[in-house]
Amino acid sequence: MVNDENKIVNKILIDNTRAIMRNRYVLGFILMILGVFLFTININFSSGEVSATVCCEKTTSGAYCQNVPSNECDPSSRQVPTSCDSTSYCKAGTCYDSNEGTCLDNTPQLVCNANDGIWSENSPAQCELGCCILGDQAAFVSLVRCKKLSAFLGLQANFDKTIGNEVACVAKVQQQDRGACVFESDFQKTCRFTTRGECGAINNNGTNAGAFYKDKLCSAEELGTICGPSTKTACAPGKDEVYFLDTCGNAANIYDASKYSDKDYWTNVKLKGESCNPSSANTASSSCGNCNYLQGSYCRATDVSGGKTSYGDNICADLNCIDENGAKRKHGESWCISDDTKKVEGEQKVGSRFYRRICMNNQVVTEPCEDLRAEECVEDSIETSSGSFSQAACRVNRWQDCIAQTEKQDCENTDRRDCFWKEGVTLGNATINGACLPRVGPGLAFWNSEESKVVCGAGNKLCVVKFEKGLFGGEKCISNCECLEPGWEKDYGEVCSAMGDCGSSLNYVGKKGFREGLKILINGEPKEEA
Repeated sequence: MVNDENKIVNKILIDNTRAIMRNRYVLGFILMILGVFLFTININFSSGEVSATVCCEKTTSGAYCQNVPSNECDPSSRQVPTSCDSTSYCKAGTCYDSNEGTCLDNTPQLVCNANDGIWSENSPAQCELGCCILGDQAAFVSLVRCKKLSAFLGLQANFDKTIGNEVACVAKVQQQDRGACVFESDFQKTCRFTTRGECGAINNNGTNAGAFYKDKLCSAEELGTICGPSTKTACAPGKDEVYFLDTCGNAANIYDASKYSDKDYWTNVKLKGESCNPSSANTASSSCGNCNYLQGSYCRATDVSGGKTSYGDNICADLNCIDENGAKRKHGESWCISDDTKKVEGEQKVGSRFYRRICMNNQVVTEPCEDLRAEECVEDSIETSSGSFSQAACRVNRWQDCIAQTEKQDCENTDRRDCFWKEGVTLGNATINGACLPRVGPGLAFWNSEESKVVCGAGNKLCVVKFEKGLFGGEKCISNCECLEPGWEKDYGEVCSAMGDCGSSLNYVGKKGFREGLKILINGEPKEEA
């Protein structure tokens, strides 16, 4: 009896346990669904509003590609009920800026395009990094970024893509450090002023072990070498300035006569700005060798440039010039000259030509513009801290379509052509009061008569003058009477000359041209000259 009761109790417990387990599974499933529901639903308890979490293209706060409640999404932006990683427009990738040469990883496509970048899912070839050497500095960047930085600093781009990390990049620049390389040679402690990299090559020689001292001179007493101060100077390769030499022939600091007995000046490397008169060209200075190429001075031997110095045989030579008019010209300046010194608009002497002159290293160099005035020389100046600086260049002469212009505004459009408008004259039988003529008439090959006839023929002018005979004799001009005035002949003579090497005028050596260059006919007969 007891056993039967136990069996009944056990059965009830088993049934209850199974029921409880079933309820737990149901409860767990409900909790899992609720968790997913709560992940995608945001309940605002204060207002009672329910907002789904979406991938928002742009939020009300201005952020892009955010997983936020839909009520925080800008009304004008796209939104989808999924994670931003699953969308096309918010998918992260690499954004390449072609202007700056920079690459940004994990950037949404939308953000990249909004900033004029080039987006790609994988890193593009332009983002391949390398070592960009900028003087004595380095940066591990892309090639385009290296060119950008080099241009900004005024340096030539030096990019090494074989270097694969930033540590190696910095190490390579450190090899360019300059200083004293101390080593043993012939049982003496000697020194060479060189780079850390070159010093390492010396140190790798089994018998010449030594040490590198950054920014130290070989004449430094603390190094204990056989090198010391001397009165000799030299021009260093690739440098503007005059440099002291030590007794071992190494370049020391910039020549400064007042520092010859200064112990520190023969110990530590001094920069250009720490040397004598850094803001001056120090032209022909006997005591300072801090030359400046941009200001018009450069290291040269005194027996070539002249002058005397307190020590050594080198000086800051003057690179400036004196032009053809006796005026001073700065080194690097350029200016225009011509065979035609008159330089009147539309009146160029026959055979004249334009030239560009340059002051370079104390010498005036002449560069001819293209012959037959196919090019003209144009000149302008810029203001600098040291005064006006002239610049000139040869430019194509755009005269070809001048006579085709019938409006003054079109004629004087300097973006299209080089012409000027002359009032009171007409070309051919045109009725407009004015003519468009070349500002610089072209030179003509006189041996090519057909070409000359075509160009000069455009300046021909026919003027029919009408007279009325009186009843009792005599006659009176009634039409085009101005053509009989001397001023009319002068005006059209100038039109003829403006067409090119046409008409009758002086050539560039001052000789009068043939009278046949300009003919005035009356009733087919040449006009009698006074």
